[in-house]
Amino acid sequence: MSMACPLCTNKKTEFYCQDKQRNYHQCPQCQLVFVPPQHHLDHDAEKKVYDLHQNSPRDTGYRQFLNKLLKPLARKLPIEAKGLDFGCGPGPTIKPMMEELGYQVSNYDIYYAKNSQALKKTYDFITCTEAIEHFVTPRKELLLLHSLLRAGGYMGIMTKRVTTKEAFEKWHYKNDPTHICFFSEHTFRWIGKWLGYSVDFPGNDTVIMQKL
Repeated sequence: MSMACPLCTNKKTEFYCQDKQRNYHQCPQCQLVFVPPQHHLDHDAEKKVYDLHQNSPRDTGYRQFLNKLLKPLARKLPIEAKGLDFGCGPGPTIKPMMEELGYQVSNYDIYYAKNSQALKKTYDFITCTEAIEHFVTPRKELLLLHSLLRAGGYMGIMTKRVTTKEAFEKWHYKNDPTHICFFSEHTFRWIGKWLGYSVDFPGNDTVIMQKL
């Protein structure tokens, strides 16, 4: 049974593959791979998984991981740029890291920092690290982020990317029950054309898009 793509709304999506836990579908238009709603966790179960995360600003390994995105992003930013870390998680680390470089950062997370005031401002940059794969309604969230980003601003995203179906079937990344949307380079380029962004891939799991 075909279902609408949660990113581009194309109604003719296709079965992609299946494992012991879930089915996966793919959109032939934007090429998003996604998990049908019947396999999504409810909010309480989802938060229990997130509560297990041990991320901390004091964790040097986690800082190195985030720097795969933050270093190339910071090279593009003006002095004193203001940013939003969307989906900051239970151990917000981008805020202190970027503030050490002289930037101002606000946190937002639906579970851990539900600060509605942060969504009423506009920003020079927005980071979304290991969060976009959790979006239930990626079209809605991306439109929100787009509305919060100033013209010329940057959106920095970190998520592991889909390459081939064969690799996907063996991929540990899909086994996390909270991961429900999977993006490829094609998907990010589609987003760039849709919303009007240039798209750059500084690493295998990072993308920086500039609002034109």
